Amino acid sequence: MIFRPLDRAGIAARIAQDIPEGWFVNLGIGIPTGVSDHVPIDREVIFHSENGVIGAGPAPAADAINPYLVNAGTQHITLRTGGSFVHHADSFAIARGGHLDLCVLGAFEVAENGDIANWARAPDQPVKQIGGAMDLAIGAKRLWVAMEHITKGHGGSRIRRACSYPLTAKAVVKRVYTDLAVLEVTPAGFRVLDMVAGMTRDGLQERSEAELHWT
Repeated sequence: MIFRPLDRAGIAARIAQDIPEGWFVNLGIGIPTGVSDHVPIDREVIFHSENGVIGAGPAPAADAINPYLVNAGTQHITLRTGGSFVHHADSFAIARGGHLDLCVLGAFEVAENGDIANWARAPDQPVKQIGGAMDLAIGAKRLWVAMEHITKGHGGSRIRRACSYPLTAKAVVKRVYTDLAVLEVTPAGFRVLDMVAGMTRDGLQERSEAELHWT
């Protein structure tokens, strides 16, 4: 059976499935920003954006864009009923103070001990600085990562024994959602929770530098 990797929207939708009712969640730039588009409207999840939005909703329709309502990645968003705006300092107090149930970040690499690397090491790479990721990575109660399993350039694995990029934070990642699988970070390393249809254990291991576990 031939497997079909998830696209970026598919990764975001897969993450949305696992966010429980009532959680307070920050979404990082990139794939994570799409998560709010896939949470059912009847499930109360409060999305926080560090530029000062509490209660961010999904992306607006093309004819309903408010040019002044954006997330931290400057993408247009909506505001759910009861949402509000806060000062930037208050927003970062939320991010740093342990008030978020979850933060979802993009990354270049995640190591088997939960280290995350999500900022560039060269001027020609797309993310030039850490931004608020360092604050969120250590301030949220749990951190999930959304990324492709394999790099676009040389085809190397982003699922690593140790990160080769500069670290954003050490030993903080709890789960990794890729286009091929969902992995949990445990004391023994990466444990596979789910794989896309058609993917085999051997196939996933071949695409992962770190050793994978299924129990």
